[in-house]
Amino acid sequence: MAETEYMTLGGGCFWCTEAAFLELDGVQRVEPGYAGGHDPSPTYESVCSGRTGHAEVVRVGFDPDVLPLNALLEVFFTVHDPTTRDRQGADVGTQYRSVVLYENEEQERVARAVMERLQADGVWPDAFVTEVAPLTRFFPAESYHLDYYRRNVGQPYCQVVISPKLAKVRREFAHRIRGA
Repeated sequence: MAETEYMTLGGGCFWCTEAAFLELDGVQRVEPGYAGGHDPSPTYESVCSGRTGHAEVVRVGFDPDVLPLNALLEVFFTVHDPTTRDRQGADVGTQYRSVVLYENEEQERVARAVMERLQADGVWPDAFVTEVAPLTRFFPAESYHLDYYRRNVGQPYCQVVISPKLAKVRREFAHRIRGA
């Protein structure tokens, strides 16, 4: 088993991306949080205001021998729309932007290569607007956000927004699903 690698990704509401990544074999940890802003002590309420500059993100810990970074990023670019600026569905604001926050040059290289390949393959009809930048600081979200989908699966947002994303991941990445 390889040493755990971490990648921080924002693709709209962190409840959605957390739920999708928890499905994947090789993912060891998913922590929702905030990154990419200027406020030294962001909270969910302050980030939702759009004034902190932070994005809702997840910090994914994964085993690259089981789930290579390029595969993790393919799931990421499938579970959200990387072509819409500052929005995912009804969630609108800079806190919902598409962002890849890398921890080293290799992660940056792989992220840009995956984006170029998916763009060339026409996976999305419009150009990617995903921000690619170094991770400067990750702020963990409040504990009530952890494992949100599994704890609230019956809530309307979970049923209408998150469940269809999970179905798409399970369908398109069946070979990557934990226990498959």
